[in-house]
Amino acid sequence: MTTSTVTPTGATASVVRLYDRMYHDRLSPQEVLAVRERVRAMADEVVAPAAHAIATGDERVEGFPREVFDELARRGLFRIPFAGDVGGDDLTHPATATAVAVEEIAYHSNSVAAVFDVHCILAGNALKHGTDKQKQQWLRPLVAGEIVGSFATSEPGASSDLAPTAVQTRADRTGDGWVLNGTKRWITNSPVAAFVVVLARTDDRLTTFIVPTNAPGVSVGLPDRKIGNRGQLTADVTFSDVRLTDDDVLGRPGEGLKIALQTLTYGRIGIGAAGVGMAQAAFDHMTAHLTTRHAFGKPLGANQHWQFAVAEYATQLEAARSTYLKAALRMDEGVDFPEPEAAMAKLLGTRLSVDIARDAVQVFGGMGFVQERGADGATSVVSTLYRDSKIGEIYEGANEIQKWVIARRVLGRDVTG
Repeated sequence: MTTSTVTPTGATASVVRLYDRMYHDRLSPQEVLAVRERVRAMADEVVAPAAHAIATGDERVEGFPREVFDELARRGLFRIPFAGDVGGDDLTHPATATAVAVEEIAYHSNSVAAVFDVHCILAGNALKHGTDKQKQQWLRPLVAGEIVGSFATSEPGASSDLAPTAVQTRADRTGDGWVLNGTKRWITNSPVAAFVVVLARTDDRLTTFIVPTNAPGVSVGLPDRKIGNRGQLTADVTFSDVRLTDDDVLGRPGEGLKIALQTLTYGRIGIGAAGVGMAQAAFDHMTAHLTTRHAFGKPLGANQHWQFAVAEYATQLEAARSTYLKAALRMDEGVDFPEPEAAMAKLLGTRLSVDIARDAVQVFGGMGFVQERGADGATSVVSTLYRDSKIGEIYEGANEIQKWVIARRVLGRDVTG
């Protein structure tokens, strides 16, 4: 399959998806392969045409990619991760299908992939721990795309560290419920979300709450302006004496950390898949340019430096994709914390996306560095990939944390702590 790109001359050229030539999937069940094909067509038709505008827009002006979100909802994207009793596709391998969907979306727009990740993998997955009433009230409309979901663990002073002593957002017991106070930071989808799943300290433990964003005392700040992922709106969410009831508790009081960590483990698989999607896109554009751009009388790809580089990257793409698929398949087998594969998947996929995007910019030279050329309006895909890819190494557990998780499995907790 091919996609189109604007070349440095402003002409439209075909870029071959090297996934189809290089990757022979012997891990994914048939239903997952069918989901990949369906979501790829969806992404080509819905996401790709809007990707440049999303990537180069201003978060506070263009805002949330609502038309894309709504069309993806209409085509059933958000049904993939969920069971039939809430309107989902009721797949046998929902985690694996969701991960490949993330990869296919991220191939065109990591912003849209991140919106999907937080909406479904984080907020939606957390709601699976809810009561039947909570699922019907919040999860069913989320699956239908009628509302947008959000998930809040990070704070100004706590992000990768979610120990009860580090989390400052508190929910205190009252006679008839809870009072929530605190601030969460970098909260994806919050400017447009109907609810936020909030991790808060309750005494010396942590509890998750479903907090409607229109509840009195909830305030969502201005969207952050970021170097990349501009269609993924993030903002502070502040809670000032927000009154909640026991019906707003997600799971049981004191078990919020387990819910958060299981959800973030799933999220790390998704982020690894997004990294693979961006890495594949950068690889495809880079190799197309290496075969068509000539310098000193020969294609750029005739230089051994770039031959060795693409050989290394092709090998690493194989490993990164297989790793996230294995992690997701283990989750579908009922393993809540598929380590070390989940940590490896995030580490490999996100690091690779940055590495290939950086070299893709180098291959394209000046055209790789610009968003849009003044002379003729030609645009650069690889510059977008370079900006968007970096966040993958940071959010949902910085890659240094993933290395620690892996090292702990190798050396043991007695050594690593």
